[in-house]
Amino acid sequence: MRAHRGGAAPPEGPRFYSVAQVAEMLGMSSMTVYRAINAGEFPAVRIRGRLIVPAKAVDAMVEAAVADRTVVDAADWVVPPAAGQVAGVTLP
Repeated sequence: MRAHRGGAAPPEGPRFYSVAQVAEMLGMSSMTVYRAINAGEFPAVRIRGRLIVPAKAVDAMVEAAVADRTVVDAADWVVPPAAGQVAGVTLP
């Protein structure tokens, strides 16, 4: 196993989830998650055409919903694109 820079311990759990993993966790279809990402309603990172979801975003949404005992809107967790960037993504 490779050592991490700075001697830090490896992070616990995954740093990113696939769209399919998020869909399964949330009990919905992958296409629903892709559509939410495309509409700017769900946070994701695009790397060379592949979409991945930061685990921290999913964890924070769940923690907020539990702590506040309320419904959390995933769209509130999306960072608006910077000027000159495209907000939408191409669905598979």
